Amino acid sequence: MKDVTTLAADNIRILAASMVEKSKSGHPGGAMGGADFINILYTEFLKYNPDDPTYPLRDRFFLDPGHMSPMLYSVLALAGYFTLDELKDFRQWGSPTPGHPERDLKRAIENTSGPLGQGHAMALGAAIAERFMVERFGEWMAHKTFAFISDGGIQEEVSQGVGRIAGHLGLHNFIMFYDSNNIQLSTKVDEVSTEDIVAKYEAWGWNVISIDGNDGGEIRMALTRAVNETEKPTLIVGHTVMGKGALGKEGESFENKVSTHGQPLTAAGADIAKTVANLGGDPENPFVIFDDVKKLYAERAAELRKWVALRREEEKSWAAANGELAEKLDQFLSGKLPAIDYLGIKCGENVATRAASAAVLGVLAEKVENMIVASADLSNSDKTDGFLKKTRAISKEDMGGRFLQPGVCEFTMACIMNGMALHGGIIPACGTFFVFSDYMKPALRLSALMRLPVKFIWTHDSFRVGEDGPTHQPVEHEAQLRLMEQLRNHEGERSVVVLRPADARETVAAWKIAMEEQRPTALVLSRQNIKDLPTLGGSRAEEAMQVVKGAYIVMDCEGKPDVILLASGSEVATLVDGAEKLKADGVKVRVVSVPSEGLFRDQSAEYQQSVLPAGVPKFGLTSGLPVTLAGLVGCDGEVFGLDHFGYSAPAGVLDGKFGFSGENVYNRVKAMLKK
Repeated sequence: MKDVTTLAADNIRILAASMVEKSKSGHPGGAMGGADFINILYTEFLKYNPDDPTYPLRDRFFLDPGHMSPMLYSVLALAGYFTLDELKDFRQWGSPTPGHPERDLKRAIENTSGPLGQGHAMALGAAIAERFMVERFGEWMAHKTFAFISDGGIQEEVSQGVGRIAGHLGLHNFIMFYDSNNIQLSTKVDEVSTEDIVAKYEAWGWNVISIDGNDGGEIRMALTRAVNETEKPTLIVGHTVMGKGALGKEGESFENKVSTHGQPLTAAGADIAKTVANLGGDPENPFVIFDDVKKLYAERAAELRKWVALRREEEKSWAAANGELAEKLDQFLSGKLPAIDYLGIKCGENVATRAASAAVLGVLAEKVENMIVASADLSNSDKTDGFLKKTRAISKEDMGGRFLQPGVCEFTMACIMNGMALHGGIIPACGTFFVFSDYMKPALRLSALMRLPVKFIWTHDSFRVGEDGPTHQPVEHEAQLRLMEQLRNHEGERSVVVLRPADARETVAAWKIAMEEQRPTALVLSRQNIKDLPTLGGSRAEEAMQVVKGAYIVMDCEGKPDVILLASGSEVATLVDGAEKLKADGVKVRVVSVPSEGLFRDQSAEYQQSVLPAGVPKFGLTSGLPVTLAGLVGCDGEVFGLDHFGYSAPAGVLDGKFGFSGENVYNRVKAMLKK
C-alpha cells in the first residue's frame, strides 16, 4: 500500500497527465517527474497563508519551466486554490489555467512563467528583496524563495547571471530545485551538453546537493539542509524520471522518453488509461483528489494557520516596540510614495537628459528609502551613479545597500528587477545604454504582461553616440519600443509607458510619471547636451509637466498654423531651430514635443485634436526609423529619419552628415509645403 506522500505525488501525476490529454495540448512528462518534489515542498516546507495567498511574509515559489504548469495547477488544486473543473479547462478560452502560468496572487501563482530562464532569475530578485527588507526590519520577517528549474532553464544564458550573482551575494534564503531528467523537447540533454552542473554551481559559491528527485526521503533531507543553510544559496539537483508512471498499451514503460515531453501521452504512444490506473486512479474519472490526499493538505493548512497566527503575534509585538519602523514597513508594503518637490529639483541648464536624470535620482535616493537601482556596469555613464552617490552598493556583507551592481548582464538584471517588483515592498529601476535594450526586451515584455512598475533607464539614445560607431548607435530601437506602447492587456490597459524627454525639465517630469506609474516605464535619455526648450510665457518647469499628456505644444503661432513640427527627445530642440528660420520666412509654425505617443493616445480626442489638428501639414523628425512618428504625422506630411545604420564619427559631424540641423528642417518643410 502506498504511503500518503507517494499517493499525493501520484495524484498530481494523474491530474497533470489528464489535463494535457483532455486539452489535446501540453507537456505531461516533466510535470509527472517533478510531482514528488512539488508535493513535499507544499506539504512540509513552503510557508504561506492558506487563507490569504498575498500575505507579504510568505515563502515564494517561482516556476521557471512554464510548460510544467500542469504540475503547478495540480498541486495548487490539492491546496485548494483551483477547482477540478478549472483543471479540466486547461488551455481553454477564459480559463484560469493557461498553457504557461500567468501571475495570479489570489490563486498563489507568483510569476508569469515566460521563456525558460526568466522564472528563476525573477526568483533571485525576490530573494534579494527579502534580504533587503530583513536588513531593515529584522529577521523576524525572514522567508525563503524557492525556484524550480529544468534542463532548458539551466542551459539558457541567463542562468549564468543568476548563478554568479546569487553565489556572490551569499543568498542563503534562495533554494532552487533542478529537475534533471536528461530529456529535452526534441533531444536528450547529453546530446547537447556534457558540462558538470554541480562543479559549475559550486564554483559560483552555491551549496549543491544531488539526490534522487523522485525519492521522498532524499527530497526531504535535501530541503531540510537547504532551509538550514546560513551562508550560501542551495541548488538541489534532483535526478528525476520524465513521465514517471507512464505506460504503453501493452503495459511497457514509457518513462524517460523524449516523446512524453511536449504532447499528450496518447500522442506520444503511451496509454492514458493504463497510466492513470497504474498510478492508482480511475481512467473513467481521473479528475479526482483522493480522500487521504485531501486530509494531508487539510492538515498542512491547519499547521500553516498556526504558523500565520504566531507570525502575526510576532509582528504585533515588534510593531509595538518599533513604532516608526512599523510605519515605514507599512509604507513600503503599500507602495505609498513620500512627497517629492519635482518642480524644485535643480538639474542644470542645457544639459544632457541623462545628467538631468542623475539629478532626479539623487533626490529619489534621499527621499525614497525602498528604491533599489541597478546598472549593468555603466553607472558612471548612464548616470545612475546619481543614486549611488547618495546610497551604497548591495553586497554579501551589506544587504542594506540600495544600489545593485550585477555586472555586465543586462537581461539578468532586468529579470531581477521584475522579481523585486513581484516580491513587493521595493521600487526597482535599472539602467544601461539604449542599444542594449535588445538584450532586455524579453524581460520588459514579461514586465508588461505582469504590469510591474519597474523603471527602465536607457541612455545614449541615438546615433549621437558618435565615435563608438554603428554597433552602439540605436536606430531601430525606439520604433520597437513604440510598438510595445500599442499593446494592451486583457483589461484594455496600455502595457508600458515609453518616455523620451526633450530637455532637462521634461526629464524631471518623466521621472515623476515613472515613479507614480503602476506599470513598466522606459526612460530614453540622451548622452549629449540639449538646449532647453522655450516657454509659452510661464515657468519651463511647470510647462514641462505637460509630459503627463504624452504630447504638448512647446512653441506656437497665432491662429491656425501652416505647419506642425513634431518630435521626441533630442530632435525637438532641432525643430525649434528650424521653426525660428521658418517664422522669419513668414511661415506660421507650431512645435510639438511627443515624449510618449502612448500617453498622448490615451488623452481625449478633443485634446489630441487641439495639439495635432487634422488637415494641417505635419513634419516629423526622428533619429530613428521614420515609422517611429508615422502614426502621428499620418497623411498630412512626412517624417525625416534614418533608413540606415550609423557611422563612427563625432556626434556633431553625424548631425551634419545625416541632416539633423535647423537648416535642413527649414529646407525640407519649405519643400513639403510647396507640394
